[in-house]
Amino acid sequence: MRVIFAAASLLLLGTLLLGTVPAHAVLTSSFSLGRSSDRTASTDSLSQETIVSQGNKRTYYLFVPGGITAERPAALVLLLHGSGRNGSSLVNLWKEIASREKLVLAGPDALDRKGWSSPLDGPEFLHDLVEALRAKYPIDPRRMYLFGHSAGAVFAMNMALLESEYFAAAAIHAGAFKEQYEFRALESAKRKTSISIQIGDKDQIFSVADVKATSDALKEQGFEVEVTIIKKHDHFYYDLAPKINEAAWEFLKKHDLSADPHYERYNYRR
Repeated sequence: MRVIFAAASLLLLGTLLLGTVPAHAVLTSSFSLGRSSDRTASTDSLSQETIVSQGNKRTYYLFVPGGITAERPAALVLLLHGSGRNGSSLVNLWKEIASREKLVLAGPDALDRKGWSSPLDGPEFLHDLVEALRAKYPIDPRRMYLFGHSAGAVFAMNMALLESEYFAAAAIHAGAFKEQYEFRALESAKRKTSISIQIGDKDQIFSVADVKATSDALKEQGFEVEVTIIKKHDHFYYDLAPKINEAAWEFLKKHDLSADPHYERYNYRR
């Protein structure tokens, strides 16, 4: 178990206005469209689900493609939404790719919709969610990925570094490290996680310079980083989501873990 001091681990995420099951994790369903409880369902399913993690009832949105089996397990993509949104805002825009590529999608809601923070939203909550899904569906444990937009992008990058031996890779849109303390997350990574960053050259919150500084810091430490600058594009993800998501998946699918995932536990202290 590694110790992180909470004052140094607050992930500045509340300021972005645009945007085997553990014993303590209990999975329930709020409503469903399709057959989300069938491990080998022949048709796609989309549902809103809940899980109890760290004493909190958490909502997430789940897409399960038809036709996945133990012999043909699916990759898993966790989708982390922007501030003021919820998990469905990403799941609905990824489901076409997921149906085609046989991906399980899970879009959790941040505990506070203003943004994501540790330790409330991860890594433990994300680990609880992933392990609950692995217990229920045939998921390839070496192909579990993160995607995030805006506040979710910054949090996804942090989680990819903190849990570098658990998630195979991360792809983000409209996010970067801006404060010096955020770069400390690089010191936590035991594995050089591959990260893709897409950014608009007109982004109102994260500049191309912010992304370059983040990319340079990662590359200096030996990480593989792919940066795509989208011309005449601002912070708004949703109008270009099909193009952004396709590029993200093309990056993610090239990466997998060389061994079964290892989850690193952290002890947050104030």
